[in-house]
Amino acid sequence: MTTDVIQGLTWDHPRGFVALDAASRLDDAAALNLHWSKQPLEGFESHPIADLCDRFDLVVLDHPHIGEAVEAGCVWALDELFAPEELRAWAAQSVGPSYESYAWQGRQWGLPLDAATQVAVARADLIDARLPATWADVTALSRQGGVVLSVAGPHAMLSFCSMMAAWGAPPATDPKAKPFVDEDTALEVLDTMATIFGGMSEAAHDLNPIRMLEWLARSDEARYCPLIYGYVNYATSASGRKAVQFLDTPVRTAGGRHGSTLGGTGIALSRRAKPAPALLDHLRYLMSARAQTGFIPSHEGQPSHREAWRDASVNAAAGNFYRNTLATIEDAYVRPRCAGYIEFQTRASAAIRSALASRTPHRQLVSGLNLGFERLNER
Repeated sequence: MTTDVIQGLTWDHPRGFVALDAASRLDDAAALNLHWSKQPLEGFESHPIADLCDRFDLVVLDHPHIGEAVEAGCVWALDELFAPEELRAWAAQSVGPSYESYAWQGRQWGLPLDAATQVAVARADLIDARLPATWADVTALSRQGGVVLSVAGPHAMLSFCSMMAAWGAPPATDPKAKPFVDEDTALEVLDTMATIFGGMSEAAHDLNPIRMLEWLARSDEARYCPLIYGYVNYATSASGRKAVQFLDTPVRTAGGRHGSTLGGTGIALSRRAKPAPALLDHLRYLMSARAQTGFIPSHEGQPSHREAWRDASVNAAAGNFYRNTLATIEDAYVRPRCAGYIEFQTRASAAIRSALASRTPHRQLVSGLNLGFERLNER
């Protein structure tokens, strides 16, 4: 008698694949017959979630997809599968808003397997002065060269949202709230982005965060990025690759908010899955303190458990990646999760990138962002 294969989908990077694949081969999981496939980062960010749930049992997803997944009825609500006390414990242990980001309409739809947010990254060996602490420091350094923004794909929009949070005016998360962004603050943020963008290498324009970090680690062309999704894998050196230093994001003024837009990954069960006890036990293991502070970090993963982010041995092995960025993730901005948001994010990012590249006035852009977000109410 053969056991049906449980199909899982994650994204194509060691951080997203190695620990999941290794965990599926543990003795306790061998009988599950769990197989993990990979999709590109761009698919993780924007591929229609209903299509993925039609083809896979376990889906590693970005939290803004939750609203569309719920609207499509393609994922299990976790209160149907786990006891309330388990959900409360996972909520309490998870760093920043990573657990809450997978909640929608009063129910939980995913578990925060991995935690990440936009952080700053530096090649400290290429910066003679102290590392930037404020956005004024960032713009001053950018005039000397070597400062880049992450703007490829959805990341122009995500960097914009992070800066809005740092300026004290995070974007709205409910389309019924008007406006999406405060116009005066948005214009100031976009002017700052334009200053940095205008001086950065064109080689960085089309780099997703993984490729940007590879470039920073392997080339001396750039030395600082104020906002990029943190990947612990680059905090230590490797063959042909230097270590980069991850830091809290800049603040607008001393004592201000470390503006950052939450990322990370959640794991959801599609409605095609058969949530047998053994499969649920495997998810319990992945969320356990034992896995989160030991197995996952030792297999190139990036845990969501706050204990791991504070653990001395975990930090020692990761160039203090977690300790150096903990304040940023604890106060991260959570994007909207309503149906239609992913499409809006894609369009908004393209519009921001176009405005930065063409150096056009920003007032019309801000008006378009506010109108586009308001139209999500029409769905």
